Amino acid sequence: MTLCWTALQREQPLVEQIVDQLRAGIDQRQLRPGSRVPSIRQLAMQLHVSPSTVVEAYDRLAALGVLHARRGAGFFVQERRGRPVRERGPKVTELAVDAHWLSRNVYETDAHALQAGCGWFPPAWFDRDSRQRALKQAARYDSALAEYGHPQGYAPLRRYLEDWLGEAGIATQAEHILLTQGASQALDLVACCVARPGDVVLVDDPGYCNLLSCLTLRGFTVVGVPWTPHGPDTTALEHLLQTHQPKAFFTNPWLQNPTGASYSPATAYRVLQLAEQYGCYVVEDNVSAELLATRTQTLAAMEGLHRVIYIGSFSKTLSPGLRVGFVTAAPALIDALTHAKMIAGLTSSTLAERLALAMLTDGRYRKNLERLKARLASAQDASHAMFTTLGWQLFTTPAGGLFVWASPGHAGPDPLRLAESARSHAILLAPGCLFRPNQTATPWLRFNVAFSHGNDLLQFLRGAK
Repeated sequence: MTLCWTALQREQPLVEQIVDQLRAGIDQRQLRPGSRVPSIRQLAMQLHVSPSTVVEAYDRLAALGVLHARRGAGFFVQERRGRPVRERGPKVTELAVDAHWLSRNVYETDAHALQAGCGWFPPAWFDRDSRQRALKQAARYDSALAEYGHPQGYAPLRRYLEDWLGEAGIATQAEHILLTQGASQALDLVACCVARPGDVVLVDDPGYCNLLSCLTLRGFTVVGVPWTPHGPDTTALEHLLQTHQPKAFFTNPWLQNPTGASYSPATAYRVLQLAEQYGCYVVEDNVSAELLATRTQTLAAMEGLHRVIYIGSFSKTLSPGLRVGFVTAAPALIDALTHAKMIAGLTSSTLAERLALAMLTDGRYRKNLERLKARLASAQDASHAMFTTLGWQLFTTPAGGLFVWASPGHAGPDPLRLAESARSHAILLAPGCLFRPNQTATPWLRFNVAFSHGNDLLQFLRGAK
């Protein structure tokens, strides 16, 4: 049977169109296994493209195992050998919501579900044009793929960060900045360098679920510091410092995940005072720094990187798929972190770091950031109005960011059971217990304001019992 070709669209990549049409023809059995496909010259003439375009398409299909070449005879459809049948894994909405549900499925998407409890922006909120310009620019640097990068990361991006952090009042140098594969790797490296298995580390309670899992997996004793709308309860923090003598306090001071709360100035100064008094590192996880409505002085700016280790990331403002984070700290600690990074996975991706720098220095970045914050402010207002209508309690009114921490009250439905019920309505919720050490029960849930609007969620929560 002859394959029926559709005219190629010149505004789309020609090679990809040829690959897609050939694969579709094979899947529809217009081309049988073992049959010869058109010669390179013949197909080039038929589709009005260059022979090199057809060669690239055929080579790509051969690499995918769809075609194979016979010397002097051309390309043929690969014979299909028997393969074991792959069972479809369950969708996110089909899995039980238990203590490990969020960490297992936090990054899996389901196009048919309302992801009201997720931790990312809708893809459409990011600037596609800036991303494409950065990709084209990065494509000119072949060396980014041909060699390992610097152990500390791409030097021009570190120099950019030196200036960027300096504007925020954090005095550091490019040599004292380590680039990582997102903030999660930075947190893991810091934990391994400042503590040993069995040591006590403090965390926000509630706090970042992936960090809790990471610290537990590494064998640390994880103790939670209760949070208030103004940051950690400093009386409880002092008691825990006296009792456990922890190596570090991992905290997310600004637009905290999951509560959306931020440190008050008084809380920030007291935390730093206690850290110095009890000889404890403060690991400042500030991944949402640029989402604040107004810039706030960080712990690292107040303290000067003596006890504070500062971590940041661009996943929130550039793209979650661009895994570029960083950590800055005292020089001796950066040396230890660099050594740990090399042991764990050699260098980070120079290509990703080049992309990040290209997007950050794009003339539209600041304008795009302001647009992103404006959309968040509007989404925050809409979510607050919905929860007011429902009579739910809000932990605080965040000064920006993605999250609100909301509760139907102790007389309301249990959050785990509510999440289970929501799955059957294609709504994904994040019960608060998943953000606490040991998954202790709580009446609170995390909501992502970018997804937590619309009538479907309102009607489901209104009818929940």
